[in-house]
Amino acid sequence: MAKDNVVLAYYGELPDELAGPLEQHLMACEDCRTELETIQAMESPLASLPLVDPSPNLLAQSRMRLDDALDSIPPYGFFSRLRTNFFIWMGHLQSAPALATLLVGVGFLGGNFINRYQVAHETHPRPAGPTLTNQAQSVIGNITGIEHTPDSELVQVHYNKIVPETMEGSLDSPEIRELLLKGAMAPADGVRVNSVGLLASECKAGHECAARDDGKGVRNALLVALRYDKDPGVRLKALEGLEPYVTQDQKVRDALLDTLSTDPDSQVRIATVSLLEPVHRDSSVRRVLRTASTQDDNPYIRTVSYNALQGSDSIQ
Repeated sequence: MAKDNVVLAYYGELPDELAGPLEQHLMACEDCRTELETIQAMESPLASLPLVDPSPNLLAQSRMRLDDALDSIPPYGFFSRLRTNFFIWMGHLQSAPALATLLVGVGFLGGNFINRYQVAHETHPRPAGPTLTNQAQSVIGNITGIEHTPDSELVQVHYNKIVPETMEGSLDSPEIRELLLKGAMAPADGVRVNSVGLLASECKAGHECAARDDGKGVRNALLVALRYDKDPGVRLKALEGLEPYVTQDQKVRDALLDTLSTDPDSQVRIATVSLLEPVHRDSSVRRVLRTASTQDDNPYIRTVSYNALQGSDSIQ
């Protein structure tokens, strides 16, 4: 086959798409190069011979043999035909540079137009909902800031989240005491009752309930609860915890006297009178008891206050 192509190429009958592969084949095939050199060597002797026109019979026989030879060539495969058509198309383009330039330009403009159309009509997906940067098993405590992107529906919300945790430990643990002190000021009444009750039990047991000048500590927390807590149950718990310190702490004694004079709950005032019994001889205590024995709205408190004064007189 290669040698046949060599013959066709020598006489200018080889298609252009097969010329390139033949050149590459000649570089590697010694026999084909020899065949080409042999044909070229025959050119000079043949050129010296007179040119004789072939007879009509010879031409007819040659055409018949050529047709038979062409019919015997097997058909090319799909890829062969595709390659042949591609080279033929490239040959047309090479022969028509103006048409090639036009086709390249049309392709460039068409691609640019399609790209612009797709960008202009591209649909941007709308956000399905607010996105969270940190999802945790917690609740939102408060909103700290809101930012709105101009000319859009995007909103950035800053917030703090509260993560619930649980700590278990001894009442003597500093961490547990710190949590109980915070619980004594919690908004929930039940939490304050439990916290103040546990702190009061620690004071009654004599555990870490010393007076402090910085306004902190368990005893100060009980004093604050007694004076300001709105729940009478919390105030009663605070009284229980302050009982051991009535005789030794003037602040505790003053808080009890204020409670007896101003507390709106009669049960709290009755409990206060009983706690003041060890200090009935104190002049300030006697003055408050005397006022309560005559002016308190509750008859029982007036009676117990009067009895306390009588008892202190007998002691004196």
